[in-house]
Amino acid sequence: VDRLAAKIKKICPPQPLNIMEVCGSHTQSFFRFGLDKILPSNLRLIAGPGCPVCVSSAGYIDAAVSLARKKDVMVLTFGDMLRIPGNKTSLEQERARSGNVRVVYSALESLEAARANPDKKVVFLAVGFETTAPTVALSILAAKKLGLENLSFLTALKLIPPAMEYLAADKQLKVHGFLCPGHVSAIIGTRPYEPIVRKRKITCCVAGFEPVDILEGIYMILRRIVSNDPAVDNQYSRVVKRPGNIEARNFMRRVFAVSKAEWRGLGVIPASGQKIRKEFARFDAEKVFSVSADARGVSPQQKKCRCGDVLKGLIEPPECPLFAAACSPQKPIGPCMVSSEGACNAYFKYRNVGTV
Repeated sequence: VDRLAAKIKKICPPQPLNIMEVCGSHTQSFFRFGLDKILPSNLRLIAGPGCPVCVSSAGYIDAAVSLARKKDVMVLTFGDMLRIPGNKTSLEQERARSGNVRVVYSALESLEAARANPDKKVVFLAVGFETTAPTVALSILAAKKLGLENLSFLTALKLIPPAMEYLAADKQLKVHGFLCPGHVSAIIGTRPYEPIVRKRKITCCVAGFEPVDILEGIYMILRRIVSNDPAVDNQYSRVVKRPGNIEARNFMRRVFAVSKAEWRGLGVIPASGQKIRKEFARFDAEKVFSVSADARGVSPQQKKCRCGDVLKGLIEPPECPLFAAACSPQKPIGPCMVSSEGACNAYFKYRNVGTV
């Protein structure tokens, strides 16, 4: 770590530089291990939109809550989704009222829940990036094979490279390099980042999550910046290969079609989502229950939350007027505070500024 920190300081140009760590796990590791304290002051790491919980829209939560209120419905979700605020309530509050919300650890658990509860309509909240999508696809294929008529999926699956392109095109945000997510890249490989390099002349480097991984990834980006030779580098070669996981990608293509998607705090990004294909419509909760996860009105308190600006790197979490005052991990208002991968959560826990 000391050697890499010294190499970074030696090679780092004097002008302000912004590197976006796209993945929420990078954000947590960066602050947990205090890496921000050993880097040059002009080198800024921006917490990007790489937390699926953080970018789940209030409209999606509202749709999930509306399903949980139906007596014959059982909603299954990952635990970190429970406290994300919708416009009026959360799944955690709904679970306390009705008990129709249950926590699971894998999409595949929805199959067993549907078989064990034939009198219930089971809905799995399919939230995530390319890392999660293959298991959701497999679950839908398995449900079809088993003939499960009481199982459906409310999807909010998103694609990382289109979001990176969207941010790279934002003139308000100057990104000089992307630290790309290791988990996502294990599925998609490194090829999807190549168009960003060609079009935007911004270096991308896939990195692992240990301190040495992150620092080595930063050094590799700086080396490209100094030599004015943008490219896609792969620090995480022990896990990530250029083609990615071809079998997992084939499962996704078979079950999902690329669509637009709403990213909380960022807006609607074209071709950045995955919707269930028409041939699997019987497993699409939006069609089964005629619900919509599209954007809806935002509550006054939500409007004060600047999570979107945090995700874009325009401000740091303490600059939000709600941070550590009205908004804390115990009582989160914005999704960046809810998730363990959220930037606000990381600041609160590891920078000791969250005393309320």
